Amino acid sequence: MDTLRQLFLQHTGEDAQTCKTLTPAGSNRRYYRLAAGKSSAIGVVGTSLRENEAFFAIATQLRSKGVNIPEVYAISNDRLCYLQQDLGDTSLFDLLMKAQLKGSYGLEEMELLRKVMRLLPDIQWKGANGFDFTCCYPSESLNRRNIQWDLHYFKYCFLKATGLEFEEELLEDDFDRMAEMLLCNDCSTFMYRDFQSRNVMIHDGEPWFIDFQGGRRGPMEYDLVSFLWQARANFTPAMRKELIEEYIQSAMRYTEIDKATFGKRLTLFVLFRTLQVLGAYGYRGYFEHKLHFMQSIPLAMDNLRALMAEEEFPELPYLCILLQQMVSLPKFAPYKEDTELTVRIYSFSYRKGIPDDDSGNGGGFVFDCRAIHNPGRYDEYKLLTGRDEPVRIFLDSEKAMQEFLRNTYSMVDYAVEKYLSRGFKNLMVSFGCTGGQHRSVYSAEHLAHHLAEKYGVRVILTHREQGITEELPSKRIQSTC
Repeated sequence: MDTLRQLFLQHTGEDAQTCKTLTPAGSNRRYYRLAAGKSSAIGVVGTSLRENEAFFAIATQLRSKGVNIPEVYAISNDRLCYLQQDLGDTSLFDLLMKAQLKGSYGLEEMELLRKVMRLLPDIQWKGANGFDFTCCYPSESLNRRNIQWDLHYFKYCFLKATGLEFEEELLEDDFDRMAEMLLCNDCSTFMYRDFQSRNVMIHDGEPWFIDFQGGRRGPMEYDLVSFLWQARANFTPAMRKELIEEYIQSAMRYTEIDKATFGKRLTLFVLFRTLQVLGAYGYRGYFEHKLHFMQSIPLAMDNLRALMAEEEFPELPYLCILLQQMVSLPKFAPYKEDTELTVRIYSFSYRKGIPDDDSGNGGGFVFDCRAIHNPGRYDEYKLLTGRDEPVRIFLDSEKAMQEFLRNTYSMVDYAVEKYLSRGFKNLMVSFGCTGGQHRSVYSAEHLAHHLAEKYGVRVILTHREQGITEELPSKRIQSTC
């Protein structure tokens, strides 16, 4: 943190007055917003020198070609920390989520999507023009080994978790054929690797692009599929068709495209990318218990189900049989939008920032537990949490805690009743304390059980700092009349 403050002073000539921790991305990098007066910047602390060097090289290349990416203002001597341009807080993903909640994409959202499609070929061809791909990390191009890694990610982190029996020899044969098919065409463009709406920021009304440090040489179809078949974007087939045509017209400034051949290869990349993201969702959801990824699994399965119903892959016979069996499993029944109220309750540490609202509603109640006597100050409780009996007994005896909970119940109960009467689907409640370990965990546990028992609503409880997410069973007694 001191290093980022020094970089900010070096760049602006001012000491940072505020330094806010931002929500971490999928990697181990940590992000902060530093500000003083009218100056602000995003500070980044990386853990991999090679990944940082790849980012710096790609950033230099893309900016030199006129691509909208954040400017790197300053880099620490050890190259692990850097300061970059602050593009604000609005991502394309945020705008698309709001559009979905409204039930339709408006003119503004569609025009932004068209712009992104028109700009993608510039990133791919200009990004490759004269660029030294040997600086990319962890590899300079999409190759057979990369593809096998992703397919094995799917096999071990998702397929095996379904409980389906399968013959690994036959599956590996099809994996080998898929790799050959994916790499059979020209792969000389710059491949962003993580081209999705979360990595498109809307700054001054225009799309800007972030998180490209995994970029490398690769086929043009990969990024297009990553964007249009992103599970939570939930684009309609008609929207995809329109946006693909927008992309093709833009890409033809750089190369000739036969639409029939392009369309056939695109479906193969849709299959590959879907297996790839299911592997990621399986690992992040089943093994790391991260709610956002668990929620994305049904949507990705819907994509796969639709693909298998519309397309045939005769070169991959065993894989197709296996996937048909997988999408037919009862646990992966077609996704139905939740029509009941879901209350998401979080405990968290203020040191690591307030939790994000993945529902797209922009947040909810946030209760500060730090005024209550902290059991974490005592040695016998330091290694325990608010879920452990000694801590519960300690806080049960605290009058301030009981008064705090009574007031909390009153406010949240009122909101729940209004939400139920108006047909709202999501409510978020967060409890914060210093370390996110004792008081906030205790409070979140109590409210979760209170709501499940009193209203019978769906309650998802997350203790962020402990990496725990669980859904509480409804305990409300149902009428038999």
